[in-house]
Amino acid sequence: MGSVSVQIVISGYYGFRNSGDEAVLKSILNSLADQEQTAGIKIVPVVLSNDPEWTARMYGVRSVHRMKLGEIRALMKESDGLISGGGSLLQDATGPLTIPYYLGIIHIAQWARKPVFIYAQGVGPVEKGVFFKWIRNVFRKSAYVSVRDQESAALLGRMGLDSNRITVVADPVMGLPLPDHEAFGAAPSAVSMQNSPLKVAETGHPDAENDMIPLAVDSNTVNPNVHVEADANAVPLIGISLRFWDKQRRELNGIADALQQLARQRPVHLRFLPFHLPEDEQASAYVIQRIGDIHTSGSTISTAEQIVDPQQMLAEVSRCDLVLGMRLHSLIYAASQHVPLLGISYDPKIDQFLNRLAIQPSGTSEEVQPDRLLNDMLHVLDTAVEWKQDKAAYIAALKQDAAQPAKFIAHYFLGQR
Repeated sequence: MGSVSVQIVISGYYGFRNSGDEAVLKSILNSLADQEQTAGIKIVPVVLSNDPEWTARMYGVRSVHRMKLGEIRALMKESDGLISGGGSLLQDATGPLTIPYYLGIIHIAQWARKPVFIYAQGVGPVEKGVFFKWIRNVFRKSAYVSVRDQESAALLGRMGLDSNRITVVADPVMGLPLPDHEAFGAAPSAVSMQNSPLKVAETGHPDAENDMIPLAVDSNTVNPNVHVEADANAVPLIGISLRFWDKQRRELNGIADALQQLARQRPVHLRFLPFHLPEDEQASAYVIQRIGDIHTSGSTISTAEQIVDPQQMLAEVSRCDLVLGMRLHSLIYAASQHVPLLGISYDPKIDQFLNRLAIQPSGTSEEVQPDRLLNDMLHVLDTAVEWKQDKAAYIAALKQDAAQPAKFIAHYFLGQR
């Protein structure tokens, strides 16, 4: 181990138990730790989190509450730099305060004269032009700017940032390793849910914080999260990652109809993988109810238990024969494990990632045509070997790119000492 030691603050959407964002954090921490061996530098991370105690327990790092700005100012003064990212931090689709918050954290670091590293961010959509100058000025003062796709780089270019200052890399999660087998055990088996009377009540806009779909599962019927012994390899395992987006549930209705047709045409195991709890569990339950009874075809349905550890969810994805995903990181997980995938686009970031694999989305949040999605699923299942061969070079390039930001940070500080 070298004598150089630095403390770096990490800012992102952490501590909300969103599997995709937690995977980003875990991947960044892993990449920084790798530099201790390869570059001979000790990097001590401090994570800004919505739940510092949980984050500290989960990752074995120091953590400070992301909204306690006084503590963050003091922390920044004693630290050597700030990582902002990864994830889609600089966008105004989820609310008007998202961009000001993350730029505000960067400002604190820059006021303290600490170097800022923009780490594999997905920038946009940014609808309010007032944010363009602010983002441009902050990024110009940053020591390193990396984005996870060409579209983000192009948007920064339209904001006026010199393209020579932008490095296009891959999402950090492309480098996330599988967990030790002993840590999480063998693959979970299928549980039929055909007799489970999930009751789903419609509510308002799916993005409202308190907009939940209440579920009632009869205690006398099978629990959809209980694992029982079964041969999960007997039929293709289809991983399904859903979320609420369209108010009219058009995309979920189309997905449900396509999955119902698939499950009635051939035996499959439909395994729902909720990435963001509890919302995605509710979206999964909505689709499961619409699919209805498929047990006569030999197909089964199960739902992964509440999983917040990103490597455990990665292990779930790695066992699949096909992943159908709305959540971006369900698709990234699948690609990293060479699992054939199909994406449903609700946000430009989905299209941008699929573009890097030369894949078109199989539907959008406005419309999923059941017949088209069914044909896409059948085609990928029947040509899985060819799919893996065709996408191998794209995936290898993404994995290599994912390590670049951590390498730059390590060598930056080595050059400063």
